[in-house]
Amino acid sequence: MSTLGPFSVDMYLPGFPAIARDLHTDVGHVGLTLSAYFLGFCLGLLLYGPIFDRFGRKKPIVLGLLVYIAAAVGCAFAPSIRYLILLRFFLALGSCVGMVGSSTVIRDLFKGKEVAKALSMMMTIFGFAPIIAPSIGGVVITTLGWRYVFVILAMIATLILVAANRGLRGTHGPDTAVSLRLASVARAYVSVLKERQFLVYALTTGIATGGLFSYITGSPFVFINLFGFTATQFAWIFGANGLAMVAGSQINHVLLRKYDSRQILPVVATAQSALAVVLVVGTILGVLPVFATLGLVCGHIFFFGFVNPNSGALALIPFTQNVGSASASMGAIQMGSGVLASAFLSFFHNGTAVPMISMLGSCALLTLTLVMMGRSLPGKTHDPH
Repeated sequence: MSTLGPFSVDMYLPGFPAIARDLHTDVGHVGLTLSAYFLGFCLGLLLYGPIFDRFGRKKPIVLGLLVYIAAAVGCAFAPSIRYLILLRFFLALGSCVGMVGSSTVIRDLFKGKEVAKALSMMMTIFGFAPIIAPSIGGVVITTLGWRYVFVILAMIATLILVAANRGLRGTHGPDTAVSLRLASVARAYVSVLKERQFLVYALTTGIATGGLFSYITGSPFVFINLFGFTATQFAWIFGANGLAMVAGSQINHVLLRKYDSRQILPVVATAQSALAVVLVVGTILGVLPVFATLGLVCGHIFFFGFVNPNSGALALIPFTQNVGSASASMGAIQMGSGVLASAFLSFFHNGTAVPMISMLGSCALLTLTLVMMGRSLPGKTHDPH
């Protein structure tokens, strides 16, 4: 379920020129389909939170996947760019159920450090999506056409729907005490945000995600235009960094057998910040060789594989109620931070690597600051009684 988001974005990106030609528009207007998707994703996250708390887990997941399948089929037959923009919005409303649903169900099933272990395993699966999705999309677009990307996405979502319907037992039943009135929903979100441990660690994973989005947004220009790598070489570099994130999440899973998330986070956040300082200073002074820059960036992505699952687990652990709202809030913070980081990167673009590297460094240092703030909070590494 968690891979629906990255597959929905990464698979169709290579088809932007083909979509523009086929729908008689330009690539700039095709880019609005991505903006519409992110808008729908952020709104959908906040919508699903109270729905998961009110109706349990299975029904909202099925509903979201059905919306996704219908929107994907619609995208495959979109007659114009306007329809495609609108349908991508609804595709996002369906796909974000994967982000909320996966973390919510994990919180239902696991306790204490087991939450972080489960999130690390999910991060492993999630990490493979951006590695393979662009390649699959490129092959499909070249051989069959861009519309078949959405046919395949609909098929993937159908398989997930069948698996969820048959294999997902009721991890948390409906709660009729949860109201879906606007005032009640707002109070639920306010109560989530009042939990200091949630706020600190949700911001931690959000800022860390902002660094990841900065890399995703800025790396094509830096690696291809500035460093001179070919598109194929860039794909290999991008894939290697994805594998580094997967490796980090797997090592984190092993470390959690002996240590808890509060012990791991300060160490990895400090290491990530140290790499970031070297990266920023070396880039500004112009003394870093290209492959040293690649190695330091890879190290930054590697440590993200530790930071995200541990901070995400610590954010969710205080909740036994309003878990859906908490998961949705954390997802919205992550997505919002990522979009803001990408926007800042575009605004400060100056034809050098400095904006991207500076964003990576800033996010790493802010992550470390938040982690140190979290150490001063009353420790909640186990479920409340």
